[in-house]
Amino acid sequence: MTPADLERLVTRSMPFGKYKGRLIADLPGHYLNWFAREGFPDGEIGRLLALMQEIDHNGLKDLLTPLRGQGAER
Repeated sequence: MTPADLERLVTRSMPFGKYKGRLIADLPGHYLNWFAREGFPDGEIGRLLALMQEIDHNGLKDLLTPLRGQGAER
């Protein structure tokens, strides 16, 4: 995990599935847990989903709050 990965969680949208278009940071915990059980996709999206699942599972979503909106300011 890098600081850039955390920023990607609040700027990158889910590219497929039921929650297509929703920010990865805003995906519901049950959806992230489903991926944890069934397997994360390959590549960067899978890595980001796994990171978000870990953050959500450990109750650390508030860590992302200061990062929201920073992408628009740059």
